[in-house]
Amino acid sequence: MSSSIFKRKIYQRISQWKRENDGKSALLIEGARRVGKSTIVEEFAKNEYDSYLLIDFNRPRPGTIDLFEKYGYDTGLLTSNLSLLYGVSLKPRKSLIVFDEVQNYPKARALIKYLVADGRYDYIETGSLISLKENVKDITIPSEEEPIQMYPMDFEEWLWANGDENTMDLIREHFRSLEPFGNTVHSILLEKYRLYMITGGMPASVAAYLEKHDIRDSEKIKRQIIALYKADMHKNLEKGVITEKIFESIPSRLAARNKVFRPGDAVAGGLTEELQYQFDWLSESKIINMCLSNTDPNPAMNLNNDFRRFKTYLLDTGLLITLAFDTGIVDESVFVSLAKSDLSINEGMLFENMVAQELVSAGHRLYFHEFYLEHDDKHLCEVDFILVKKKKLIPVEVKSARSTKHKSLDRFMDKYSARLGKVYVVHSADIQTDGKITYLPIYMAPLL
Repeated sequence: MSSSIFKRKIYQRISQWKRENDGKSALLIEGARRVGKSTIVEEFAKNEYDSYLLIDFNRPRPGTIDLFEKYGYDTGLLTSNLSLLYGVSLKPRKSLIVFDEVQNYPKARALIKYLVADGRYDYIETGSLISLKENVKDITIPSEEEPIQMYPMDFEEWLWANGDENTMDLIREHFRSLEPFGNTVHSILLEKYRLYMITGGMPASVAAYLEKHDIRDSEKIKRQIIALYKADMHKNLEKGVITEKIFESIPSRLAARNKVFRPGDAVAGGLTEELQYQFDWLSESKIINMCLSNTDPNPAMNLNNDFRRFKTYLLDTGLLITLAFDTGIVDESVFVSLAKSDLSINEGMLFENMVAQELVSAGHRLYFHEFYLEHDDKHLCEVDFILVKKKKLIPVEVKSARSTKHKSLDRFMDKYSARLGKVYVVHSADIQTDGKITYLPIYMAPLL
């Protein structure tokens, strides 16, 4: 790929779809705005097909909607007329048609069933808010869609963008062996990861940083993305002001001792039922990652979710930092201090958001667990994240500093000892093991 198009792991996933399906299904790529969906799909189309036709339903070419309305009953007439309108020569089984931001015109999505059955071309759809009720009203969701998720760039993709193809392989080797790196290498890796946290994984932010290696350039892009998200809230929701307040409250909630969100917390006097839609919208738009309370952790986690209690994390930790410093363009020295952990800021909230981001990117759903000890209803214990692997629970506790104090985790291990697999504490120090607990540096979060 060219230097302006970053190497993304999802490219291989799209290649697998093309290779294995051979036109028998359409690919639906969901993700938040500005994570790079359109860019990677167009790059794939250029590389893997003789020709492609891309329709951006945010700004469709004049006449596009008229063609869908007029020829929706006849896929052959529809595609031939679109080919003429867009000036693209389509070749059977060698061309791709892309419906970009398809949530803006659900009727096109409804036609996927018939377009796939026609079999002449491949189809990829991209969008966010795909499942929101107003975007599926009055249409039949095609079973011929194969959905996949796209997220901000993970740490390895960020390293690739910086010309580093080897660091993540080294990290994997040490994850397998649990051999500490030593102070020098660990410090280098930690500083790289902190820089990744600051620039974030939104491709435009990374590109802006790489141009001059000036964090302020990245910061300007992140502020534009946040402004775009806020504009979407007001454009798509009657209560956009309330949704914006919820969005802006995320940094303060994550910095608080009690991170658990109840919808009524966001606005004084607000009722859970009245605000649930705002949280659903933020979740469906992929702007936030929701972590559900699980009342009885076991291999079948979905049996015991408490949807009234949850934690919210921002999709990208770089955006979280920008939202936290909501005071205009911040002096670069602030970010230098943050990269070196010399700034008085709750780094724990950044690490926790980063772990949530990495887990979601790796395909995990997020769960946490609160519990009281037997005969003690005053001290509430909490484990940050719980994963399931091979029918065993894998608790993950996040600490911003080197620490061996984790009372809640210890109590969780005592209470659920029969259900436990591995136990992890993610922190800022080097690898170490202590009994059943493995301590991992934050830059190993992607490997969980």
